[in-house]
Amino acid sequence: MTLFESLKKYTTVVADTGDIEAIAHHRPQDATTNPSLLYHAAQMPDYRHLVEEAADLAVKRGGRHEEMAAEFIDRLFVLFGEEILKVVPGRVSTEVAASLSFDTKATIDKGRKLISLYEKQGVTRERVLIKVASTWEGIRAAELLEKEGIHCNLTLLFSFAQAVACAEAGVTLISPFVGRIYDWYKKEGGGKEIAPDQDPGVGSVTRIYNYYKKYGYKTQVMGASFRNVNQIVRLAGCDLLTISPELLDQLEQAEGTLDRKLDPMKAKASKEERLHLDEKTFRWMHNEDAMATEKLAEGIRKFNSDAQHLEDYALSQVAEKVG
Repeated sequence: MTLFESLKKYTTVVADTGDIEAIAHHRPQDATTNPSLLYHAAQMPDYRHLVEEAADLAVKRGGRHEEMAAEFIDRLFVLFGEEILKVVPGRVSTEVAASLSFDTKATIDKGRKLISLYEKQGVTRERVLIKVASTWEGIRAAELLEKEGIHCNLTLLFSFAQAVACAEAGVTLISPFVGRIYDWYKKEGGGKEIAPDQDPGVGSVTRIYNYYKKYGYKTQVMGASFRNVNQIVRLAGCDLLTISPELLDQLEQAEGTLDRKLDPMKAKASKEERLHLDEKTFRWMHNEDAMATEKLAEGIRKFNSDAQHLEDYALSQVAEKVG
């Protein structure tokens, strides 16, 4: 048995890529995308037809170049998502622009629009997760979208406060970032490697998982942003794990079996007290976590920078069509 096969006994495996061929090769349950992944996938000759279709639809909509470029991006996300759903049996995560991270209304509007485009393509909302940054404003937007039957994946999650607020908002899924948490603590420690059994990223996901299971929250935990196979192995049993094609390859090539590390029954023994967070308490608690404060701000900047590349690309594609 391979580690990949063993992991799938306990955990739903999700592919973290926009490359549809890579997804088809690994046969995960779900897939996640973001502007950076789609930007890279859009450069591949195999997906040129999707770029052309998105550009045609955007130009058909009309308006200023910037409006057509925004339409192009929405259409490209949905066209890629639709193709991904032909090769995964579960769901695809489609991201709301990072520039909307502090705008509840705009996030709600974008979530509704993306779902509407999917539904026009014949894709039901059960198969789509709208990916939103775990800011207070993003969590409030997701809470409302969930009430409309639009399921959300709350990303850029680094603090326990974010996790608690997401669970209380009733979101479908959260994506705590294992690798980026590890990176911060490694840098703080002068660049020294951290022992696997003391990995703070793994510890963060474990704490959140145990809290959710102890108090019966429906929100699922999907560990994300892995740096090595060992981090994945130590989270076997997590509801879902989203993994890059490179690390999926390593799991498929390694023989062995995994022990289940996260377990709902063991979670009941957690000593964590139940919290209820209003906005002030959330902001204070999150602010007290220096790593989470820095990584959330940096993550939004980085996602926005990646989106800028996609926007520039969108403008060039629209300009080409319009002439």
